[in-house]
Amino acid sequence: MAISDVKEYTHLTEDEVDQIGRELDQIRADIEESRGASDAAYIHRMIRIQRGLAAAGRITLLAGTQVKETRKPALALGAGLLGVAKILENMEIGHNVMHGQWDWMNDPEIHSSNWEWDTAQPAEQWKHSHNYIHHQFTNVLGYDNDIGYGILRMAREQKWSPANLGQPVYNALLASLFEWGVALHDLDVERIRKGKKDPKELKRQLRQVVRKGRNQVLKDYVVYPALAGRRWKSVMAANVAANVTRNLWSYMIIFCGHFPDGAVHFTEEEIADESRSEWYLRQILGSANFEGGRLLHILSGSLGFQIEHHLFPDLPSNRYPEISEKVQALTAKYDIPYTTGPLHRQYGQTLRTILKLSLPNSWTSSDQPEPPTPPHDRKRRGDDERPSRRSELGGWSRSSAQARG
Repeated sequence: MAISDVKEYTHLTEDEVDQIGRELDQIRADIEESRGASDAAYIHRMIRIQRGLAAAGRITLLAGTQVKETRKPALALGAGLLGVAKILENMEIGHNVMHGQWDWMNDPEIHSSNWEWDTAQPAEQWKHSHNYIHHQFTNVLGYDNDIGYGILRMAREQKWSPANLGQPVYNALLASLFEWGVALHDLDVERIRKGKKDPKELKRQLRQVVRKGRNQVLKDYVVYPALAGRRWKSVMAANVAANVTRNLWSYMIIFCGHFPDGAVHFTEEEIADESRSEWYLRQILGSANFEGGRLLHILSGSLGFQIEHHLFPDLPSNRYPEISEKVQALTAKYDIPYTTGPLHRQYGQTLRTILKLSLPNSWTSSDQPEPPTPPHDRKRRGDDERPSRRSELGGWSRSSAQARG
């Protein structure tokens, strides 16, 4: 269901909405004021652990495969260690560093402007498609390109076409090749197809993607396998397994953040003259958490606290558990929906939505009211059609990116 007025949907008065905004601003201020040595120690520890896991995985694959008796267990262990290292680097480290969560440390190595992560999408393009577009226009049809990543129909308000019948296949391919799907995400294939993409900008972005993708392929599928000598095929297969493991995990965690039952979509009317407090409400209503222990949250980049992450994307991820307690108390106080549940249930609901929306609305039932207007094409906007609002989403700008070439 897409909503066009969060105040009306939540039955809140203007004063209540403003008060919620003030209380969330105070939560932000409290965390910003209390950031310190323990937070810095956390991210440094995560980086050391991740690099240790990656080194252990590489060494296990290179050394363990040389002896016949240890070959199979070394391949399994090495692929597992490397897969976990890639998950940790992409999710808890790279994703959060590039959100500026650690910029306050003024450490040039761990800064959003300098970090380049271990995946195929260039950091600059990710910060545009994710920090700027997705976080600013969360779940707004036609504005948020993360709704289906341009290939999946994820809302009943989106017009159905026969091509959507292939969604189960598209979804499986996207999950397995998630690194490469994300790498192409900021190119905006739909605008390319319609001839609306600036050719110079497209060429610049393609050069970035080809360069980054080439380096990833060389690293994982040429250089490290070559170091194994005659066992290069085994090491290459283990690297493929590590990357697919990372892809499947990242896909599941990210899709569980906005598509389980309870996470709603919005029409463009909602963001017209949207106040900061209303933006806060939209983040709560459009996001979904999942429950689990501390290790699960670390491996998921703390996106089990997706609501808190969308409210405060640039606050340190290790503080989300305490922020969550305050946010839950606030939502209970004002009777605002707070969507959460076990990971398996959140993904099960997401997968059900993907399968149901591969069919026309008339063929499936819904426990939500039907769209207020007939489903239609929600055309994806360009940057010139998207207003800029939130300073906490990062310092990305197209002009500075173009200046860097």
